[in-house]
Amino acid sequence: MNKSQALFKRDTNCLSDVMKLRFYPFVAERGEGAVLYDVDGKKYLDFNAGWGVANTGYNHPRIVKAVCDQMSRLSFVSTISVLNEKSIELAEALTKLTPGNFHKKVWYGHSGSDANEFISKIVPLATGRSKIMSFIGSYHGQTMGAYAMSGHPSQSKFAAGGDIVKVPYPYCHRCAFGKEEGSCELFCLKYIEEYIMSFVCRPEQIGAIIIEAVQCDGGDVVPPDGFLQGLQQICRKYDIILILDEVKIGFGRTGKMFGFENWDLVPDVVVMGKPLGGGQPLSAVVGRKEIMDAAVSAHLFTTAGNPVACASALETIKIIEDENLKDNARLMGDLLIDSFLKLKEKYEIISDVRGKGLVIGIELNKRGCAKEPADEAAALTVYRSYELGLLYYYAGVFNNVLEFTPPLVIREEQVKTAVQIIDQALSDVSEGKVSIDKLTAFGGWG
Repeated sequence: MNKSQALFKRDTNCLSDVMKLRFYPFVAERGEGAVLYDVDGKKYLDFNAGWGVANTGYNHPRIVKAVCDQMSRLSFVSTISVLNEKSIELAEALTKLTPGNFHKKVWYGHSGSDANEFISKIVPLATGRSKIMSFIGSYHGQTMGAYAMSGHPSQSKFAAGGDIVKVPYPYCHRCAFGKEEGSCELFCLKYIEEYIMSFVCRPEQIGAIIIEAVQCDGGDVVPPDGFLQGLQQICRKYDIILILDEVKIGFGRTGKMFGFENWDLVPDVVVMGKPLGGGQPLSAVVGRKEIMDAAVSAHLFTTAGNPVACASALETIKIIEDENLKDNARLMGDLLIDSFLKLKEKYEIISDVRGKGLVIGIELNKRGCAKEPADEAAALTVYRSYELGLLYYYAGVFNNVLEFTPPLVIREEQVKTAVQIIDQALSDVSEGKVSIDKLTAFGGWG
């Protein structure tokens, strides 16, 4: 038994299954850039980045220095009661990064979950309207308010709030209305205004609409051009708050600082998390002052926005700009998509390739059944890729989408290596060389 196997056994014995989303028995020891090493010294290319956290890569020396320098000066104060310069500096930076010529303020938390929990609490207080509209397939978090807004099937174990109205996301490859992309005239948008707002809830009851500019955990779904702009027009028409959840795709991943900037939106509120802290637990909500000041002491956490996390976030933002990581995300993303489209020609099981920058999905469906999800094949491909030295996971409402969200620092040779491994993994799975028995210890999305 090697060290990885021994630690996996200990982990199984002592860590709760409630906190696990596991796909293979990788045990990390150290990292650098887009590379991770396990405790037995094996090298892996990481094309997940810790669910989109490590945008600047692992152990970036500038972030290490920023964290160590701040720790040596002031390791902690509770920002809810004690002012500190780093939290103020970061808040000022975030208000400048987001579009809109209006007074903005910032709230801090630890994760996307508690940031979206803020949304579920504050929208009714700020608007006097009880309902929030969200989208099927969305993933906004694990706390109960965020959970209620989510529309991912993995989050169906608990009762959702009655004041959440869920509508179909524009998933053109699997249109909920059976329409054909390019000829539907954005029927899903008309459905919101002409059906939902007429028969399900009136516009004056809806306080906010929350949406991901690219729906990641729902299957890396990129909306068609015109949809997000049309949704913004609906919000403006009915005085509804437009909220963009950028927790997973923000900070350069789509080739823009924020995903919604690909469609020239000006949200009222932006939700941030994952990559913001550069590896430190930090989330933020940036929004119009009248929304952010709707209540006092209504949603606060003792360690949120602490100076160490804020110092790390400030350096993360600077690195994204200084190292042109947005441009690299766009260039490497284009290279990956072109390579995956070639694989699509080779493997009948690939039914769709889609993405924006470095958030990319390969949808797998059973051969001869273009819309029947090949979820088992997806899990086997992910596991086989791990064996070959490439780390990524599957996602999607049917667990059949191979998801790629690598660190934004990846290089061309690493992209080519990753594509070769994926090609080999797909080949091995297609030829029945990967046993389903290898997956018995891993629940994945459940």
